[in-house]
Parts: sequence; structure tokens; C-alpha cells
Amino acid sequence: MSEDQLPKWVKPLLEFGPIIAFFIAYTRMKDHTYSIGGIDYQGFIVVTLFFIPLLLFSTGVLWALTRKISPMQIITAILVTVFGGLTVWFNDEQFIKMKPSIIYLLFGGILGFGLLRGQSYLRMIMQDMIPLKEEGWIVLTRRFSFFFFSLALLNEIIWRFFSTEMWVYFKTFGLTMALFAFFVLQGSLVNKYAIEKKE
Repeated sequence: MSEDQLPKWVKPLLEFGPIIAFFIAYTRMKDHTYSIGGIDYQGFIVVTLFFIPLLLFSTGVLWALTRKISPMQIITAILVTVFGGLTVWFNDEQFIKMKPSIIYLLFGGILGFGLLRGQSYLRMIMQDMIPLKEEGWIVLTRRFSFFFFSLALLNEIIWRFFSTEMWVYFKTFGLTMALFAFFVLQGSLVNKYAIEKKE
């Protein structure tokens, strides 16, 4: 089954459902301590423990339905498993908080490396969705790279200098709104460099 054949609500549910579930579970469990195997874990750690298989399950269902997973989803699943696992294993929440920084640094670095080679790696992923001229892809890739580096820096500031609750709100809503606003602001660039369809 292709993405176009799926009901419109399925893909957003599978992509954002685990994040929303994480947030709801955190608000209910954040003030509690749970003893597992003789070790005390804060609610945040326990929520992270259940978030990992939930994310992997939703990613697996998406692949089973569409036979298509984006590179970003694959990398996110891997890093959530690694850093979420470290968070639970060491009973230390800082590992999962680092994960967004590493993801954004990785994507920003990959795009920046492509730019140094005079290429837009972003085009390879998004050219079917946004038909742009080559110059437009270079400009958009440059903006994406800078944006990813900015998000990594912002995440580092939030988790290092603010409370866990502040970070959860930032991760759930702040990053989502930032991504949405960024895409909206690229409208003029898309219009400027759009490839006109031939009649």
C-alpha cells in the first residue's frame, strides 16, 4: 500500500502518536518514583522505557503499511533506542535529552557536507514533493543546515539550564512549532525557484 492509499490520519498518528503518548504519560508520572528490580526510577525514566518500544512499533507499522521509511525516521528510531536505552540503563535522564541535539547536528552536518561538495542532499529526499530549480535547492539546503544547527544549540540550552518539565514541553511542542514555522517561512523561496509545469 502506498502513502496515497492510506487514510490521511494514519501517517500523522503513527509519526506523532508516540510523542503525544510520551507527553501524556510524563504529565501523569513525573512526580512518582517506581521501584523496579530493587532500583528506584523517576517517572521520566519509566516513561522513556515504554517510549522506546512504542516508537519502534509505530515505525514498524508505518513500514509494513507503506514499505517506505524516511532516512530521518530510521536515524531517529536508532538514536532513540540507543540513548533511551542508556537513559534507562544508567538511570540518568541526560542521555535521552541529548538525543535531539545529536540528531540535528547529524542532519545539519550531512547537509553542510553536501553543500561543500556543491550538492544538495536535501534534494535527493524531497525533490518529489517540492520541484525546485538547482539554485533553489542549494539555498533551501543552506537554510535547513543552519536551522538544524540552531535547533541543536537550543536543545542544549534548554536541557542543561532548565527543568526536565521545561525540556519535555519544549521537545513536544517547541520543536514541532519551530519546524512548522520554518516550513511556512520557506514559501517565498519555493515560489521564487519553483519549476513551472509544462502545459
